[in-house]
Amino acid sequence: MALDHIDFEILAALQNDARLSNKELAATIGLAQSSCIERVRALTRAGVLKGHHAEVAMPALGIGVEALVAVRLVKHSRDVFRALYTHMLSLSEVLSVFHVSGLNDLQVHVAVRDIQHLRELVVEKFAIRPEVDHCETSVIFDSHRKHNLPCYISPDKGPVPRRKRRRKR
Repeated sequence: MALDHIDFEILAALQNDARLSNKELAATIGLAQSSCIERVRALTRAGVLKGHHAEVAMPALGIGVEALVAVRLVKHSRDVFRALYTHMLSLSEVLSVFHVSGLNDLQVHVAVRDIQHLRELVVEKFAIRPEVDHCETSVIFDSHRKHNLPCYISPDKGPVPRRKRRRKR
């Protein structure tokens, strides 16, 4: 789907506040409400808008610890990755799974009650897997997440060219 400047305005407004009503969004963008809702539906159908989510305070759900678990595989194959991804994503504690480059193969973002829960998760549900060679856990002390994605596409001209660095003299 080729996006135009109105689509980009809709995306920016919804990233700032996903709870905007269609009436509020249309007024913000300067569109008729019927045109606005059709554009949002088209963006959703095309997979550009992937969902609307509430950000919940983790302590309200009994989550006291977040961590990143680096996982190194014994062997690399498509089937091994699929089996491990399926297993990881089936666990309620797993928030995200990233396939990464470097020494480790996966970075798994988890949310647990406490350190003991983290230990049990890593030992009993990660390290025990036959695909897993090594796990290394890093507790997250604090995190800040930006909700607005950078935009590298110009609605009129395609990809935005990278700026050239000025040389210091």
